[in-house]
Amino acid sequence: MILPCGSGGMFVQSEKFVEDHRGQLGDISIFGQESNGTTWKLCKMNLAIRGIEVDLGKEPADTFTNNQHATKKMDYIMANPPFNVKDYWNESLAGDVRWKYGTPPENNANYAWLQHMVHQLKPTGVAGIVLANGSLSSNTSNEGEIRKAMVDGDIVDCIIALPDKLFLTTGIPACIWILNRNKSNPDHRERENETLFIDARDLGEMIDRKTREFKEEDIEKIAKTYHSWRNKDGEYKDEKGYSKAAKLEEIQKQDYILTPGRYVGIKDEEDDGIPFEEKMQTLTKNLSEQFKKSAELEAEIRKNLASIGFGVK
Repeated sequence: MILPCGSGGMFVQSEKFVEDHRGQLGDISIFGQESNGTTWKLCKMNLAIRGIEVDLGKEPADTFTNNQHATKKMDYIMANPPFNVKDYWNESLAGDVRWKYGTPPENNANYAWLQHMVHQLKPTGVAGIVLANGSLSSNTSNEGEIRKAMVDGDIVDCIIALPDKLFLTTGIPACIWILNRNKSNPDHRERENETLFIDARDLGEMIDRKTREFKEEDIEKIAKTYHSWRNKDGEYKDEKGYSKAAKLEEIQKQDYILTPGRYVGIKDEEDDGIPFEEKMQTLTKNLSEQFKKSAELEAEIRKNLASIGFGVK
């Protein structure tokens, strides 16, 4: 399930993922919703030409005020909703059953999206949602209290910090929330009251001046880290500067701010094998030469200024 689904790009990528892992498309059912009429039609066409069956609802409709899949509960949800939507609120949303962890602010939909996704999950369901980084730390208009309730409710499975320039529509850095309603699943490692933080801001490479792209090995690294932490037979270990499995008590000490950098720390510098004394001798020698050049440049400037009648004392 992908809400809102846009033009269906995630559906297409999901199809490729299933096929690449030897799955059958007939084994899954896909649901989505889109409020923009033109985009809704484009999505239907995009999926039809690829032979992907999907339920997009009877018509274009707003996810919050006209949820066309309200009675359905999903095994998995993937979503890349618009960031920081300010004009989503409607009076009919007051007291909505979806606001289990608190009423979201009327001028920002981030925590409305998160709670909507949780509400649509089965008791064993998992959701992955891309949001702006502000959602990890904002304390305005009840957002901090909602985030606290979600963490205390043990619904936050993993937070992944992404680098900037990763999306064509915005250059700002974003993050992925992985929400899990079944963290105590016996088939998985015991991870109750624990959240995995991954700082992937150093991954990827710039393919032009404005766009960064993840390589396949970058995606595999993130996925392997998460699954090794989650799976019972995984061999997960914290990696300084990259990943950290934090207990609830650690998150409480950080005032429930979920920015991965607060937890993973700073990566250790690699030892280049050069002794400290040798490095300092090289640095001081270079600095001495730079001081000398600076003095020579200053004398030259003073001389030139004096030659045109503007001597500097």
